[in-house]
Amino acid sequence: MPAGDNSDDSKAPLLPINESVESSSSSPFSLKSLISLKSFYVVLGPILCAIVCVFVKFDGPVTSRNMLAVLAWVFSWWLTEAVPMPITSMAPLFLFPLFGISSADSVAHSYMDDVITLVLGSFILVLAVERYNIHRRLALNITSRFCGEPVNPPLLLLGICGTTFFLSMWMHNVACAVMMMPVATGILQRLPTGPTQSTHIRDFCRAVILGVTFATPIGGMSTLTGTGVNLILVAMYKGSYPDAEPIGYNTWFFFGFPLALLIFFAFWAILCLLYLSKGSSQALSAYLDKTHLKRELNLLGPMAFAEKMVLAVFGVLVALWMTRSITEDIPGWGTLFNGRAGDGTVSVLVATFLFIIPNKKRKGEKLMDWNECKKLPWNIILLLGAGFAIADGVQSSGLADRLSKTLDFLEEAPYLAIAPAVCLICAIITEFITSNDATATLVLPLLIQMAKTMHVHPLLLMVPGAVGSQFAFILATATPSNIIGFATGHINIPDMVKTGIPLKIAGIVILSLLMPTLGKLILPYSIFSSNNRFLWVYNLL
Repeated sequence: MPAGDNSDDSKAPLLPINESVESSSSSPFSLKSLISLKSFYVVLGPILCAIVCVFVKFDGPVTSRNMLAVLAWVFSWWLTEAVPMPITSMAPLFLFPLFGISSADSVAHSYMDDVITLVLGSFILVLAVERYNIHRRLALNITSRFCGEPVNPPLLLLGICGTTFFLSMWMHNVACAVMMMPVATGILQRLPTGPTQSTHIRDFCRAVILGVTFATPIGGMSTLTGTGVNLILVAMYKGSYPDAEPIGYNTWFFFGFPLALLIFFAFWAILCLLYLSKGSSQALSAYLDKTHLKRELNLLGPMAFAEKMVLAVFGVLVALWMTRSITEDIPGWGTLFNGRAGDGTVSVLVATFLFIIPNKKRKGEKLMDWNECKKLPWNIILLLGAGFAIADGVQSSGLADRLSKTLDFLEEAPYLAIAPAVCLICAIITEFITSNDATATLVLPLLIQMAKTMHVHPLLLMVPGAVGSQFAFILATATPSNIIGFATGHINIPDMVKTGIPLKIAGIVILSLLMPTLGKLILPYSIFSSNNRFLWVYNLL
């Protein structure tokens, strides 16, 4: 979870207010205030770093041991949130040069990758969508069409989850969860609470909150911009294999969208089986119907010029993402710039028009004001930059070679067993690291090295690893979107476990089936060794 918003320290006065100063030599800070769990977490990172440097010995360059020590430091701060997330994310800028891993100049380049600008442009569009309540209008329009008369709980749940799924395709998971959770709770406010709440209504509330919570990461799998993990996957693959065919926006969509769609319908079926019984429709009919949804929609009024223009800019950007590189036979507009203009360049360029187009309703104003940029989640952008820096450090230091040897036991297994195993391992790790991006940053470099030793295309392992890193469906602290849903009070840990375990299993099964079938047709599996013992699987299928 991003820790940039922590404000615990700001609530405590730096100087005692109600106590008199006994002497001029007395210190305003007491020893007791320094001995706390948070203070321990702060020093835990350097302590773990020192332990690794002293007791861990590798056969090879000392930089591999130093990189492991830096990872222990950075990830301990990420896990414990000892310091704000932005500060932890900038730690590689001074730790890498300090430990001789790489120069500060090379580390700084990781913080301004094309992927970073892609995320930056996407976040600017999200701010515009939030400013004009477009997300709320879209949610009410869709859910009113799915409500049914009388109320059809499975269909209404499908509408709410489907809206979340669609929005999460185009924006960051956290932003989508923050926008959709008020819409979901607003619908549930019509229902009774407390002792008068029946079991059917209570289960429906759980289903709605769980639906929004888990549909967010599922929808994010569909597109490159939907989640940081997909961007990290593309960036690491491009950095490790610069001469290979890259994963374009279009390429990932044709694989990621069917994958996410199948997982989504499996998730919807799980919710219906666990929480929606036969009496749900009758219990909800007295409190929730189309009239309520239409009333909320009418309060928004007709769509204004600003909303239409934001949607138009959004549509243009999506179209440019999809057409930069279409197929090998049909080149996209990217060929006009000899490949120098990436998706990030386009995102920032198109988003800039929001600060140029005038707002007709308010003379002298533009659709977006530059002051709105203060609301950008810079902590997430810095986290992505740290992820890229760590990935480069793991590779250049030789640590990836050392750690990949711990997974040698998978080399003798057939690929049809390796894909589920890799996905399962990443799906377990991501439950204990409160950032899917951090999980992918840790695991993907190891999978790249492992693919080299196994003589298979790296995407055969990287894609299951990246997708598995997004299967954070059990613990409330596994990802920020889970925390947002848990904070509503409608669900608890047993609800998440009961829903998350079958969803995680379904996701692993679906991915394992699509990789050797749809993945073979869509993903750029072009680098195979001539003696590749796994190639027969793809030729057979």
